[in-house]
This record gives sequence, structure tokens and C-alpha cells, in this order.
Amino acid sequence: MRLSSLQHVTYAIADAMLAGPAEPDSIVERMTRCLGGRSEWMRGLARKVAKRFGARWDSVDRKEVSMVIAGTAGFVAAWQSDIRPVIAQVLRRPPTQQPPPPSLREVALPQLPTLGDLASWLEVEPADLEWFADRWRVMPQSAGTPLHHYSYKAIEKRDGRCRLIEMPKSRLRSMQRKILHGLLERVPPHDCVHGFRKGRNTVTYAAPHAGKAVVVRFDLADFFASVHAPRVHALLRTLGYPQEVARALTAVCTNRVPSARLLAADVRGKMEWQERQRYRTRHLPQGAPTSPAFANLCAFRLDLRLAGLARALGATYTRYADDLAFSGDEDLARVVERLSIRVAAIALEEGFSIQFRKTRVMRRGARQHLAGVVVNQHPNLARSEFDTLKAILTNCVRHGAASQNRAGHADFRAHLQGRVAQAVMLNAARGAKLKAIFERIGWSE
Repeated sequence: MRLSSLQHVTYAIADAMLAGPAEPDSIVERMTRCLGGRSEWMRGLARKVAKRFGARWDSVDRKEVSMVIAGTAGFVAAWQSDIRPVIAQVLRRPPTQQPPPPSLREVALPQLPTLGDLASWLEVEPADLEWFADRWRVMPQSAGTPLHHYSYKAIEKRDGRCRLIEMPKSRLRSMQRKILHGLLERVPPHDCVHGFRKGRNTVTYAAPHAGKAVVVRFDLADFFASVHAPRVHALLRTLGYPQEVARALTAVCTNRVPSARLLAADVRGKMEWQERQRYRTRHLPQGAPTSPAFANLCAFRLDLRLAGLARALGATYTRYADDLAFSGDEDLARVVERLSIRVAAIALEEGFSIQFRKTRVMRRGARQHLAGVVVNQHPNLARSEFDTLKAILTNCVRHGAASQNRAGHADFRAHLQGRVAQAVMLNAARGAKLKAIFERIGWSE
């Protein structure tokens, strides 16, 4: 966005004020260098800014300071005079990485105070980082050209609608994997999270709900696409990364789909308007290796509030990706409608929405199942999950694994291996049958 001359000057003064310690004398000295001379209004402004922002001087944004400058009577009078302030020298504070919140102080995050440090850590040239982090390169009228960093695949759902898989091309995918393993996996999500997390799986997600009077499952609509770039950027800033580094990381890990791709024959008429708008807005792409971890971390407040709601109702709450599960005794069974209203309200306030047609209330006496795990008495492999997985594995043997990777898993072999391992945990006999089929699959390297 092009800055007006007033914005240019107030931003430059703010940069100079922040380029050193929060002491009024020092601030005045830097302002004098910035404007090429001293004025009477500088000392009052310096004291005002030091008092207001001194406690968080190292992390305050220049926009906040520039707004104070523009609203100060002394500066306003100078700006309206015949001789306006002009910038003689640009002063900027060196970029620094701030410490993360106290609860994450023991987490060994990579130190990336500058874009040069980020490029070096990602093992790319600075010019290449700029290319991949160019937020405006995708033009809305074009799609599928070599200039784009993603390829797309539409997966039709059972209801006739479709899900769009956004697959990063090889170089971008390599950068995203570095961000996943070197940064995101070091930050723990909320303890209720069981999806896309080491040591957790569908069994650990479902097991806390075994033997309960009622189990209620909710589904979040467009989980990844609902997490937009500003939320990702805010997370990275919370972790301590400077503004420009956070912006670059956000751009590398988010995407916006060209309008032309959303009008293609395999998508047209199969998405609601709101879904298409989510894809047009820069968001976490389903298909990028970083998206599950980012989504889990960006949903921390959602999980915090839903866990608190569960505690207040004497219930248990867990989440696996976009599946939310609550369970409890007869007291919870009597307030299921109230629970549904509160869950939907909290989700909406946190930037998500519930797909009500997928909500399931499963009471004792009927089959209670979560993510293919039956939980009526103890966790057990659901017959439907066994049949589905058996069919997928058999088709992999007959037609090749690539033909069955409809969801675009980056490592389909590991995905299937994990599902088979969970089946063995739940039901040794059925799991052994699935494992035998899995071992017959020919994997092309």
C-alpha cells in the first residue's frame, strides 16, 4: 500500500524513536538525527511515547507509535506550518527475535531475526525466498501455470460437493517440511489434541470416551481453509518472530486459490459461495505438510474454551483434526442441546463453524464410534473402518497405491501404515489380516 507523505514521515520518526533505548533524552537525540534538527515538541512526544510503550519497547510496532505521533499537538502544529518536518536520515532498530510466552520458554525455537537468517535456515537464496514468499504472485484470472507454487486436485464428497486439495510443488514442499520439523513440531498444541501429533492417534482420541452414557461428535467445516493468514502471522509473532520474518513464513505456508481454478469444471457448482471465498482468501492449504500443525496451534483458544466447557459440564473433550468429541454421564445426556448451542457459539467466535448435519449424538445402547473406533465398552475397531481400510489396501495391491491416495497425503505409505498399526492395537485378529494385505503392496520409489 502506498503511504501518504504524512504516514511516511510519522513512520520514519517512529522507526527512529524505536531504534534505541526507551529513554526520553536518547529518543530526542535519534529524532533530531532523523529530522536534521531539534524542535520544541520533540521532548514532550519522547516522554509520552516512552511512558506509554516503555514496558514493551522491544516488541511495540511502529504503527502504534506513528499513530501517537500523528495525534500529538506539537507535531500536528509543525506539520501544518509553512516548514513541515522532513526526513534527513532513516534510523531503524536492528531486528531481534523476542522470547516466546513464559509457557514456551523451554521450547528450543530456531533463532531467525532477519530474512537472511530465514533464507539460510531454509537453505535457499534470499531471492528464492522472496519469490516463494511473494503474497501477490497468484493472479485471480489465471491458474495452473508454471509460475504457481501449487497444483490442485478436486475430490468429490459423498454429498456431491467437493474438497480441493492444494499440493505444493517440490521446492516449496521441501521448505514447508523444514518449517514443520524444525519449528512447528517443537511447539505443543493443547493437550486435548490427538490428530497430527507424535504419540497420539485415533485410538488415544477415542479411548477417553469409552463406556460413557452419551458420546457427542461435532465436525468443523473447512478446518484448514478457515485458518487465514492473519491468524498464522499472529501465532508466529506470539512465538517471538519479527514482523518481516513472520510475514515471510506466513506467505510460504499459506495459499490463495486463483478464481479460474474455482470455476473449473471439476469444482463449479460443487462448492457453496462461502467455501469459495475461504479458498480465495490466503489460508492454510489442505495438502501442505505445515497445515495440520499450524491449524492445531491456531485452534489453541478454541480447544482451551471447549475443554473449559467440558469441565463445567463434568464431561470429557478431545479433538482429532476437525472432529470434536464430548462424552459424559446421564447429566450430560440431559443437556446435549445446550452443549450443541455452546459449542457452535464458541467455534463461531474463534473463527470456525460447525457442520450440524454431521453432528452425532450416540447414547448408551446404540453404537458409539469415533474415527473408526467403537467406544461402547472399550476401544475396538469398527467393522466399517475394517471394511473401508481393507478395500483401500486391496485396491492398492491391484491398481497401485497412487490410485487410492485421493486425499493427497504427502506420505501415503506412512499414512496407511499408521492406520494398519492402529487396527492391530484395537483388534489383533482383524489387524493381522490388514497387515498381511499391506505387505503385498508394491511401492514405487
